[in-house]
Amino acid sequence: MPLPAAFEERIRQLHPAHADKILAAFAQPRVTSFRVNTLKATAEEVREALRSAGYSLEQVAWWANAFFVTDLSVQQIFHPFYEEGKFYVQGLSSMLPPLILAPQPGESIVDVTAAPGSKTTQMAALMNNEGHILANDLSPIRLFKLQANLNQQGVTNAQVRRGPGELLWRKFPEQFDRALVDVPCSMEGRISLADPESYQDWSLKKIKELGMRQRMLLRSAISATKPGGVIVYSTCTLAPEENEAVVQWALDKEHGKVVLEEIELPGLRETGGELITPGLAEWQGKPFSSDMAKTLRIYPSARMEGFFVAKLRKLEATVTPEALHTPPARRTGRRSRPRFRR
Repeated sequence: MPLPAAFEERIRQLHPAHADKILAAFAQPRVTSFRVNTLKATAEEVREALRSAGYSLEQVAWWANAFFVTDLSVQQIFHPFYEEGKFYVQGLSSMLPPLILAPQPGESIVDVTAAPGSKTTQMAALMNNEGHILANDLSPIRLFKLQANLNQQGVTNAQVRRGPGELLWRKFPEQFDRALVDVPCSMEGRISLADPESYQDWSLKKIKELGMRQRMLLRSAISATKPGGVIVYSTCTLAPEENEAVVQWALDKEHGKVVLEEIELPGLRETGGELITPGLAEWQGKPFSSDMAKTLRIYPSARMEGFFVAKLRKLEATVTPEALHTPPARRTGRRSRPRFRR
């Protein structure tokens, strides 16, 4: 089953110089990667155990606790350490948002759409289980998986909450030091030609629908964050309508009270031929802020899935008493249910 023609054309518009390379990556198998859970083990302990079991590993240049398996045929790591929660199989790109958010021990963090918990557990390890994480999600089924992962990874500083992330700010106005908004998206960065189901539901209509929800999730995270705090917005899609356009909308709505910051992660661009670029300056004739160059676009490759990450700093309060006392707008009509990523 070939890629949709409209999708392929959009890739050529996104990055004309490397479009063929990006499109070819959708046919490549991706290496298995994992991160060490430092709540239960050290990187050296896990590395030696897996090497002794016959796995060929390479450490990731930009994080000492991340590794990938150099044998492309390995899709899953079978080892007792996995069941014990000493390491967690996770895509390299997916590890970036918590590292960029950089939660500190003792801080208060909100994970707006947390399930199934890969980033929540990573943040808990970065915080050494000190401080507090509010892990929010809407789906009861997905919350069971989230809680199971927290238990397996030995996380004790996270509280699971069920509720719409779009309204979370009303319950917790400007209460958190940092917020992670890893939103449901169209999953373009995870498309694989070997798995037609990964793209059979792709459409421009769904991208538009998702973009509307993503705006509300990001603005809710901004409103739940204290002045001076940090918000990281991320997706695993390439669609500008879900990436730069969402961030631009939030910047415009907050009128200078929120700004983009540079993303600093030494070694990220030296990972081995990956195509990592700044965010777009414009899309289909609509310009973005020049600060959008501070965001990251990661195009799919054999080692990394496609991703987008933006780091924002909240400079001053954005929540007014009037806003808190205004009832949320009622949803009318029947809304379609696009295929969300997590």
